Amino acid sequence: MNIDTEEFHIIWHVLLASVLTMLVGLEREKANKAAGIRTNMIVGGFTCLTVLLINPMIDFLQLQNSLDVVETDPIRVLQAIVIGISFIGAGTIIKSRGEKEVRGITTAATLLYSVGIGICVAIDFLATAIALTTLIFVINYLLNVFTKKYTSLK
Repeated sequence: MNIDTEEFHIIWHVLLASVLTMLVGLEREKANKAAGIRTNMIVGGFTCLTVLLINPMIDFLQLQNSLDVVETDPIRVLQAIVIGISFIGAGTIIKSRGEKEVRGITTAATLLYSVGIGICVAIDFLATAIALTTLIFVINYLLNVFTKKYTSLK
């Protein structure tokens, strides 16, 4: 089996997206949330893979003379990813009877954030992907620590 440069490019980027979103999931895992390391890695890697496969799919369809039958629009792919991951995220949101608090919203939002990281890696916005990974860590971990300390002072 011979891997060409385009396939290597895809593999490398999916791996990078998975590693970055693993760091995102690490905080969720440590907090015992429903979507942790593996879920965030799968979401980030899958998003990156899907975005990277748009152009090869268009090329493939052109070779098959199928573009006149199939309409291509990369934005629809992004919409489908966001809708699909939102559905998964909805599964992490829990409201128990008698409780006023809804749990899992941050975890669901974090999954969507992993989508953004995967897209950034796919389009070679690597510095942005790293910055977003750092930012979501600050949001989920450091702000959580700050919020707990601040609310305990009341």
